[in-house]
Amino acid sequence: MKFGPLDLPSLPALTLPRLPLSAFRRRIVFHGVFLLLALAVVVLALTLLAEEKQRSRERYEAGFRQTLSTMAAQLRHPTGQLALINADAVAPSAKGLAPVVLPFSALDYSDPFKARQAVEMSGCAVHWPDDGGQLCVGVGNSAYAGGVVYLVADLVLPPAMAREPGTLDLAPVSHAVVQAQTAAGTEQWVAPFEAPGDAPADLGDGGLRGRVTGFAGAGNALVKGSLPVRDFRGWLWQEPGCAQPDQTLPACARRSLLSLRVPIEAWRQALFAGSARTWPPADLGRTALRLQWVGPEGVVQFDSARTGAVQPFSLQHLATTLSAGEVLRIERLGGDAARLVTQLRGRAQGDEVAAPWLTRLVLRLPSADTRTQVQASETLTSSSGRYRLTLTGDLASVDRQLSATATRMSWYVGAMLAAIFLAWLIIELGLIRPVALLTKRAAALNYNMQDPQVERRLGELDVSDLGGRDEMGILASSLAALLQRVKEGVRREHLRNEQERDMWHAVGHEIMSPLQSLMVLHGQPQDPSHRYVHRMQQAVRVLYGTASPSEAITSATVEVDALDLDNFLQHVAENAPYAGIANVVFTRATAPVWVQADEHSLEDVVTHVLRNADRYRPEGSAITLTLSADETMATLRIHNTGPAIADDLLDKIFEYGVSDGAAGAQGEGRGQGLFVARTYMAKMGGTIMATNTEGGVAFLLRMPRATSRTHA
Repeated sequence: MKFGPLDLPSLPALTLPRLPLSAFRRRIVFHGVFLLLALAVVVLALTLLAEEKQRSRERYEAGFRQTLSTMAAQLRHPTGQLALINADAVAPSAKGLAPVVLPFSALDYSDPFKARQAVEMSGCAVHWPDDGGQLCVGVGNSAYAGGVVYLVADLVLPPAMAREPGTLDLAPVSHAVVQAQTAAGTEQWVAPFEAPGDAPADLGDGGLRGRVTGFAGAGNALVKGSLPVRDFRGWLWQEPGCAQPDQTLPACARRSLLSLRVPIEAWRQALFAGSARTWPPADLGRTALRLQWVGPEGVVQFDSARTGAVQPFSLQHLATTLSAGEVLRIERLGGDAARLVTQLRGRAQGDEVAAPWLTRLVLRLPSADTRTQVQASETLTSSSGRYRLTLTGDLASVDRQLSATATRMSWYVGAMLAAIFLAWLIIELGLIRPVALLTKRAAALNYNMQDPQVERRLGELDVSDLGGRDEMGILASSLAALLQRVKEGVRREHLRNEQERDMWHAVGHEIMSPLQSLMVLHGQPQDPSHRYVHRMQQAVRVLYGTASPSEAITSATVEVDALDLDNFLQHVAENAPYAGIANVVFTRATAPVWVQADEHSLEDVVTHVLRNADRYRPEGSAITLTLSADETMATLRIHNTGPAIADDLLDKIFEYGVSDGAAGAQGEGRGQGLFVARTYMAKMGGTIMATNTEGGVAFLLRMPRATSRTHA
C-alpha cells in the first residue's frame, strides 16, 4: 500500500458573482452580427421569392388567353373538328378500329387524290410508326350516304396480283378481307383485286390500278355463282417506284392507296326501318372494323388489328397542353341549354418535386393579386355546330410550380446559412467561449479573494482546458503562471510571518520548562526567588500563552539529505536505553540503505514512535525494528506486542491532541508525539501509518530512496 502526503481539507467551490450586462456586451454584439447576417439571408430569399411569385402570376396570366386561342385554332382545323365530333372515340383494339364521324357528308373513294386529301385534312388516320402505314375508318356526317363506312389505307405493299374473270380460287390473288362487328352481329367480306373493265391493271409505267370487288362471306375461295355486293366499292392504286431506295423493280414494295366503301347492312336496315333517321348510329362506339390485305399464297401483308397503332388527334391530346390546375370545359351550344362535350384537366409534371413546407410558404407569401383563379372563354363555330371553350386556371398551381423551382434553389440558401453557422461555431468555440470561460473564472476568483485562505484560492484558476499555442492559450497560460507566482509569494510571506510568530511561541514554550523546574526548586513562598520566578512565568503566559505548538511544529524547517538508514537505525537501537527505552532489537541489512531524510527530524520521529510503543508494550517484551526496501521506497517497521488500536483511531492518533490521557514521566500523553512524527515524515517526503497485527501494533514508516550521498 502506498501513502501520499497529508491531504488538505477541500475548499468549497468558487461562487460566481452576478455579472453586469455590460460584461456580455461584446458577446451580444458578436452573436447579434451573425444572427442579423442569417436573418438578412432569409429575408433576401423570401423577398426574391415573393417578387418571383408576382412575376410568375403575371407571366401565367399573359400566356393564359394565348393558350386558349391556340387550342381554339386547333379545334377550327378539320382535325380539331374531327376531334370535336368524335369526343368519345374509342381507342384501337385487337378487334379492330372503331369508325369515326368525318367532318363531311361523304368521301370520294374513287379518286385517289381526293381520298388521300380528305384523310390528311381530317386527320382520321390511325398510324403504325414501324412501317409508316395508316388507315382511316370513318362514316360521313350525313345519313344520306346510305349507311356505309369508308376505309382508306395508305400502305407499303408488294405488287398486287389481279384476279382473272371467273377465277374462284383466291390463293394466287391479292385480296382484302373486311370484318365488321356491330351490335346486331358480325359481317364479313372478301374483296379480290381486279383489273378495271376498261383498262389493264398495269398502267405501263410500273404502277398498278384496279378495282376491289366485295363478296359476302369469308374464306380463300369464292362460291360459284355468287355475285358481288352491289354497294361494296373499292380501288387500289400502287405507285410505280419502290418505297425503299435499296430495292429494285419489279418485285419491290410500293406505296399503295386502298380506298373502300363498305355497306353495313345493320345500319341500312336501321335507317330505313322508320321515319326518324338517327345518324350516326347509336352503336358506333361499339362497332369495330378490321381490314386485312392478303397476298398470294395467303400471306397477310397488312392487318389493322396488329398492335402499335397510334390514335389520331383527339380532345384528350389537348390535356397534355394544359398546365397543372387548368381545366378546359367544351360545351356544344344549341337549343335552350349547352351540352357538355368534355372536360379536361391539366396534370402536374412528374419530375417536379417540391418540398411541402416550401409550398405552404410560397402560398402564404403576400401578392398584389389576391385572386385564386383566372378564367377565359371563346366561342367556336364549325360545320358540325357551335362550341364554347371555357379555360379556368388555378393561380395556386402557379405558386406550386414556383415552389418546385424554389426547392432546387433552397439548397443554395441552406448552404449559405450553413456556412454562416459554421463560421459562427468556429469563432464561438475557438475564441468567444474560451474568453467567456476565462472571464467567469477570473471574476469568480476575484469575488472569492476575501476567503481567509486566499493563498489557496489563488491556485483555483483552472486553465488546463484553455491552453494551446494560439493567442488565447498563451494569455490563459500566462495569467495562470502569474497567479501561481503571486500564490507562491503570498504563501512564502504567510509562512514567514508564521515562522516569526512560532519562533517566539517556541521560545516561550522552552522558557516555561526551566521556569517550572525553578519553581520546584523555589517552591516555598517564603523563598525570595519564588516571587520573581512566579512573575517570569506570568509574563511568559501573557506573551506566549496563546502559542500553538501544532503551528510551531508545522512550520519547522527540515533539511533533507542522503542518510544511510541502516546505520542510523543501528545507532538508534544502541542508544535507546540511554533514552529510557530498553530492549530495542534491530537486525542490520546486508548493505547500506540510502534514503532522503533529515537525521535529527528522523530521530525525533523514531523516538516518538518508540516511546509510544514502550508505553503500551508488556514489561520486558522487545520492540523490533525491521528494514526493507525496493527501488523507490524504503520501509521501516516498528513492532511491539500489546493492546490493539481501535479501528476508528488508526488514522486519528496522528492528529494533534488525540491521546488516551495517560501522562508519562516525560510528559507524554498530550497527543503531540505522533503528530510530530507525521508532520516531519511529510516534510521529508515520506508517510507513516499504524496497523494492528496479531498480538500487537506495527508502525510503518516509508521514505523515498536516495542512490547515494553524492546524489542527494
